[in-house]
Formats: sequence, structure tokens, C-alpha cells
Amino acid sequence: MTSDRIWQPLVEELARWQRAGRKAEFWLRDDDTVEPTPALDRLLALTGEFAIPVTLAVIPAMTGRKLAVRLDEAPHATVAIHGWAHRNHAPEDQKKQELGAYRPREAVLGDLARGLSHVTGLHGARAVPMLVPPWNRIDAGLVSDLGSIGFVALSVYGPPKPASLAVINSNVDVMDWHGTRGCRDHGLLVQEIVAQLQHAFEGGEPVGLLTHHLVHDESAWLFLERLFTLTARTEACAWLAIRTLIGRSAGRGK
Repeated sequence: MTSDRIWQPLVEELARWQRAGRKAEFWLRDDDTVEPTPALDRLLALTGEFAIPVTLAVIPAMTGRKLAVRLDEAPHATVAIHGWAHRNHAPEDQKKQELGAYRPREAVLGDLARGLSHVTGLHGARAVPMLVPPWNRIDAGLVSDLGSIGFVALSVYGPPKPASLAVINSNVDVMDWHGTRGCRDHGLLVQEIVAQLQHAFEGGEPVGLLTHHLVHDESAWLFLERLFTLTARTEACAWLAIRTLIGRSAGRGK
């Protein structure tokens, strides 16, 4: 299938939004940022070129001043808190999890509070008090305590579940984690985006695109460039900043 045919379903879906006088909404979350790298430079350049807000999930225990200085040159980037050290505490026969029931609750919450403080201290207004759990997993019993340590939002993967704070989830992951560990098939990704937009048209969540710049292959970069180019060609599309989504969620009582 040619590239144009692969993308045609998205072209047609966005045309439907245009005819309805509505805007299809997208947002971008990129995980595992620690320090400036050529891959981060590439992500910031690409998103900057298309004026796309990007939320970088930063690992607090591994980051420092160098990243803050680099992001001073990227006003379209915000930072969220990606757990504490992205360290697995689950037994070998369980799925990886840093924020699980495998450690004392006070220790986990203490790490998260320290992570929020560290990242906010480095980044100031660029930091959003949103928790992005490593591996998109957090023990359900911890969620109700996040507000008490300063978080106003949570972002994992998949359909959002009711919570005591705003839940802004990603729902389309570009990476093939269980196969090639490169970019997924472009046609399948387009189909997922269209399905999410159809859900959003009926009142569902925006398209939450999830990327991991440190492990992108060329196919992943190409996919992003083509998606950004296509969405820039229509007025029926908007890439939203994370603060907009959090504010909207809070406004409707989560």
C-alpha cells in the first residue's frame, strides 16, 4: 500500500470533523527524558517546526540542570514527573512496576513527593504537577493520595478510570514494544488514530499520542513528521497543551 493510501482514512476522518465545524484534538506525551541528547534535540525541533506542544515525562532521580537549560530554548515543551527513578520493584514473575504494592506506601509517596519537588525546582513554571507512572502502572490504592502530595493530574495509558484528580491518558503508542521494538506499522497506527477520533467525535477523549524519543528508529520519526504535516493542513485539527486538558478536566469535576 502506498503512503498516501495509508493516510487516506485519517484525511477522510478529519474532513468529517471539518464538515461538522469541529476540531479533532490531539496531544503529545514523550516518556523517559533525562538529559539533553541528539534524539531530544530532534524531537524538540520537529515539534517546534509544527508548533506542537509536547509534554516530556522526566525521570526525577536521573535529571538535573542541563535539561532545564536546554528546555529554556523550547517554550513549547512542558515537563511532567515520570515516577522517581524508573526502577522496577515487582517480582520477576510480575509486570514491571515502580509505583506498586511491593514497597511501603509511605516510601512510594515519599519518592513521588521528592520527585515533584525536584523537577519543579529545576523547571519552575514549565513543570506541570502531573504524574506519569513508569510502565504506565500504579497501584490503584495510591491514586487517592496523589493530591495530598501536590499532584493535580495522572497520565497512564488507555481509557481513563474515575479518580480523585484529573486523568489525562495516552491512547496511541507508536512503539512496537513486544515485536520489533521500533515503530509500529504506519497503517495500523493510522487506523488506531481514526478509531480514537471516532470515539472522540461521540464525546470521548482526544488522541493522546505516546512517544519515546530515545528509542525511535527512522520509521518512528517519519511517522511523526507525516502525521504533523497532515494535521497542519486542516483547520479541523488542534494539538493541545497539557495544561489545557488538565484545566478542562478540573472544570468538569474530573
